[in-house]
Amino acid sequence: MAIIAPFRGLTYNFKKLGDMSRLVAPPYDVINEQEQEEYHNAHPNNVIRLILGRKRSSDSDSDNRYIRSAHEMKKWEQEAILVRSEMPAMYLTAHDYDPGDGKGKRTRWGLITLVRIEDEGSKVILPHEKTFSAHKDDRLKLMKTCNAQLSQVFGLFDDTSNIISGCSAQAVKAEPDASFNFRDGTSHRMWIITDQAFFKKAAEAIKDKSIFIADGHHRYETSRNFRNLMREKHGSSEGDKAYNYVMMYLSDMNDKGLTILATNRLIKEYGAFDGDSFLRKAGEYFAIDEMPVPKQGGGERCFEFGKTLEAKGQDNSAIGFYYHDSDRYFILSLLPGAMDREEEALHPSLKKLDVIVLTRLILNNCLGFTKEDLDNDRLIKYVSNMADSISLVESGDCRLAFLLNPTRIEQVRDVAGDFLTMPRKSTFFYPKVISGLVFNKIDPYETIKVQ
Repeated sequence: MAIIAPFRGLTYNFKKLGDMSRLVAPPYDVINEQEQEEYHNAHPNNVIRLILGRKRSSDSDSDNRYIRSAHEMKKWEQEAILVRSEMPAMYLTAHDYDPGDGKGKRTRWGLITLVRIEDEGSKVILPHEKTFSAHKDDRLKLMKTCNAQLSQVFGLFDDTSNIISGCSAQAVKAEPDASFNFRDGTSHRMWIITDQAFFKKAAEAIKDKSIFIADGHHRYETSRNFRNLMREKHGSSEGDKAYNYVMMYLSDMNDKGLTILATNRLIKEYGAFDGDSFLRKAGEYFAIDEMPVPKQGGGERCFEFGKTLEAKGQDNSAIGFYYHDSDRYFILSLLPGAMDREEEALHPSLKKLDVIVLTRLILNNCLGFTKEDLDNDRLIKYVSNMADSISLVESGDCRLAFLLNPTRIEQVRDVAGDFLTMPRKSTFFYPKVISGLVFNKIDPYETIKVQ
């Protein structure tokens, strides 16, 4: 049973600080070093100082970025830069954006609330991607030092009771508590909800649902690891202790504002690559079509390529391919029975995934990649935008590009529902949930009131 609860969120002092756009940032794991500096320079109270502080050569056990984050957070509270709600609340958000697919702007609604953490293997909160220890260790150090959850886990559920849409219809009649335009062209609104009747209605509607983790798998597992540490120290007899909950951003998986982008795989280095030899090997598994690379057109040079890849992938796995110095794009369409021959023991819901087809048949069989290679960020680069992927290969920064259609929401539902996991970076739910809207302080002695 999924259990949600309102909480006394910690937010920026909207009236005191004004423009929120200079205070927030994307999740830590999509911020590169240049962007990290830009957010640091944007405002002395930007959330980057909490979620991704600078490293120093002098860092030690007594002075490091985790400790500095905790110091900043405490200082901001003392200076009323951050203020904690006097009453438990849920936080309704509207995220307006244009995904660039030619269909115009859309709005994704989300409800930030606490969700009871489940043990591994639970059928209540379902992951769909693999996680890695290094990322979890990093986030656990930050959580232990700050005693807070600083970013939300992005969860999806089947909102047949229209809890979120019903709440949003009422909320838009009132002025939001926070409203701003972000540097990436998106806009954000947030309403702080303190209605006890709504809390009960939402808890009742969600209790029999499964929650699918869309983004934030590492943050969710880190929260569970933190919970286990707290239980060892403070006891686990009471399920309503604050450390038994994780802050989540919940959205309806049927929301028309939900967008999943592809995550393309770019190979940075591959020795003496022979395109003709590779295509002959790939021909054992795929029908191969080719298209000339237009000589002009800027970012639109791959427009027709992308449209053709999308059409080819409607009823079958289709993978785009381009390599450095090639004058052609290629589309590799899976031959009937190719995955069955190679992976008889693979679950049917996984065989349908383009990313699995790419991994098993192309990266493993045709290119000889090992499991260690697949986990090596120095070898594989992940890029969601097709034009950017092509440009990186044209420039020589990367050698090969394998271009994918987006994973569909029903595929995420099927894989998670069968208690399976996809390879890392199989989905890119766009846009990311912004960091800095609300934080969750964790007092081990505080209890959460369940509706």
